[in-house]
Amino acid sequence: MSAPILQATGVVKRYGKFTAVAGVSLAIEANTVHSVIGPNGAGKTTLFHVLTGTVPITEGSIRIDGEEIAHLPDYLRVAKGLARSFQVTSLFPNLSVRENLRLAAQGRAPREALRFWRSPESLVAAGDKAQALLARLNLGAVAERPAGALSHGQQRRLEIGMAIGADPKVIFLDEPTSGMGIDDIGEMKQLIHGLRSACAVVLIEHNMDIVMDISDMITVMQLGQVLVQGTPQAIRSDERVRRAYLGSMITGGAA
Repeated sequence: MSAPILQATGVVKRYGKFTAVAGVSLAIEANTVHSVIGPNGAGKTTLFHVLTGTVPITEGSIRIDGEEIAHLPDYLRVAKGLARSFQVTSLFPNLSVRENLRLAAQGRAPREALRFWRSPESLVAAGDKAQALLARLNLGAVAERPAGALSHGQQRRLEIGMAIGADPKVIFLDEPTSGMGIDDIGEMKQLIHGLRSACAVVLIEHNMDIVMDISDMITVMQLGQVLVQGTPQAIRSDERVRRAYLGSMITGGAA
């Protein structure tokens, strides 16, 4: 087997005397969907923040393609191939959908997107990338609409499009279907599943139907630690998981 694209070992995050993440290890394989689940307060979002550099790590190692990044700031982790979306959408609301995607496609480094003296060829390439993303996200019909005028589901898809615009190796998605209607959930599910062709996906998601349907591997967290890791089939049949978290949500058959 090839080495994991992202390897986190013994990750710890403390806030004073409180330990939010206590020695978590993850091995994220390339071109897979790896979901992190557990109840509120399990440490999932804090782990995401540490892995992506939003908050500093206390102890542990984080490697992407074998390179240590545990103490790099978030913008340098983006340059190394990490991208993420947040629970709350983060867009340029007054710019069009196309311009949001074009800016994201101009480079991994945040400063690159605002370099107005870039060559015409690079700007054309960014425009072509934005056009391709519009089709992939099913947002072509609203390409010229301000991002702030989109529906919630469209905004979430646009945010993911911006995250993948710089061709990341690993993309972190924090509850991407939160607040969505059933139609939007279906489109988001299809989009996430399709991301595996280009990168690894690390997913926090409370919708267990989605998690079980599209995940290759699942990590279950409890009180800042890993309770169990395994395939959806293994997690579905694990009595510890069934009792502690999911109950009938993972035990029932397909409707």
